[in-house]
Amino acid sequence: MFIAPRIADKKDWITTDTGDWEIIIGLEVHAQVASESKLFSGSATDYGSAPNTQVSLVDAGMPGMLPVVNEFCIEQAVKTGFGLNAKINLFSRFDRKNYFYVDLPQGYQISQFEHPIVGEGEIEILPIDGDGNVGEPVNVGIERLHLEQDAGKSVHDLSPDETYVDLNRCGVALMEIVSKPDMRSPEEASAYVEKLRGIVRALGTCDGDMEKGNLRADVNVSVRRPGGELGTRCEIKNVNSMRFIRQAINFEARRHIDILEAGGEIDQETRLFDSVKGETRTMRSKEDAHDYRYFPDPDLLPIKLEQSFVDRIKAELPEMPDVRKARFMSDYGLPEYDARILTADKTKADFYEIVTKGRDSKIASNWTMGELFGALNKAGLELEDSPVSADALGGLIDRILDDTISGKIAKDVFEKMFAGEGTADEIIERDGLKQVTDMGAIEAMVDKVIADNSGQAAAAKENPKLLGFFVGQVMKASQGKANPQAVNKILREKLGL
Repeated sequence: MFIAPRIADKKDWITTDTGDWEIIIGLEVHAQVASESKLFSGSATDYGSAPNTQVSLVDAGMPGMLPVVNEFCIEQAVKTGFGLNAKINLFSRFDRKNYFYVDLPQGYQISQFEHPIVGEGEIEILPIDGDGNVGEPVNVGIERLHLEQDAGKSVHDLSPDETYVDLNRCGVALMEIVSKPDMRSPEEASAYVEKLRGIVRALGTCDGDMEKGNLRADVNVSVRRPGGELGTRCEIKNVNSMRFIRQAINFEARRHIDILEAGGEIDQETRLFDSVKGETRTMRSKEDAHDYRYFPDPDLLPIKLEQSFVDRIKAELPEMPDVRKARFMSDYGLPEYDARILTADKTKADFYEIVTKGRDSKIASNWTMGELFGALNKAGLELEDSPVSADALGGLIDRILDDTISGKIAKDVFEKMFAGEGTADEIIERDGLKQVTDMGAIEAMVDKVIADNSGQAAAAKENPKLLGFFVGQVMKASQGKANPQAVNKILREKLGL
């Protein structure tokens, strides 16, 4: 019996009346190759097209139709292999995986079994708990990456008596990335998928859109006593969000524990996650490799890559997330947290680099991660759909740095920018929001506030906390436009603090 070498930290154990339990997790992540045509045909791969409008005779499994390998998909798989720090196999082969579904017209899936295009690799993850605390780095082994064609889609909710079949996805190229059973908590599993998504997006090999099903995970879960033999695993199919991955693992692990503690046995099976009920349910008994009767596809020659082809792909690799994170920390002086958040996704990192160009890096980070990401999250928008561009956000930061407006006013300006009311300069000019920096004007406001509150002014020396009261009164009198630093300086001088 294989013993998984890594034992989870005690904080990740599940403790019951019978003792401690450890969760063992492995993931099979399906990433749709960012290709305009399918793996073995020239059919388009546009999302959201009308049913059965992107189906060739090859995709439909018509007799006599021969598949032709899409070289671009091969290149994308090799590129992803490098991103996983994995071995690129110069020899690989396509096999037939035999099973029947109504949305699989060939009666088999063309996949890779004994000879995948990418071999073993490893990536490092940083799990984050529910309170936002970052755990210790964890190395997750990659077993393999293989190419395979997707099946179609069965639609059950258009009729109470019939199942409709849409073959648009049939034949779409997938990279199945299989991990080793190295994860020990729901947080590690979601951090692993998050890291994979960042890698494929940085490489441009998959858009990572989980809502569209372009990145989805089959989650394998078992439990054992800490350090003991591996238990029987169950596979939860097609989980398509980080939150659902965590919920599915939590539910499934406790289901296993309840069965084992009651004296039962775990049936190896494939299950589905019901996101509404927050629970898993049986889909089918789990097949093993021999059930699929794999054999080499007779219509496809083995893939034999030239070393020069592989070397060219490696030489053209873009900057990877871990490298970019290190650069953000060294070149921009960002703390690890900021750099990790900003480089987890290529779109975020690119956006930030525009915002920070020629500006204070930490202020740019705070406004990007705080105001902008917060507003996008509240509005349910992706960064690509942000009503405030990177250049526009940089323009707002410029007005803070040159003392045209205060940080407080800047937040009001940002809200108007986000609502589409114009650029920072347009809003500042239109609404008369320029900061008062004239020291004489500020001093006059300070004198009036002190005169109107002579009792508090007299007590300020004994109670320095009253300074905050006076600052507030001056800012109110200036409608928030007085320079806060100047107000503080003058008040301290006037009150003798």
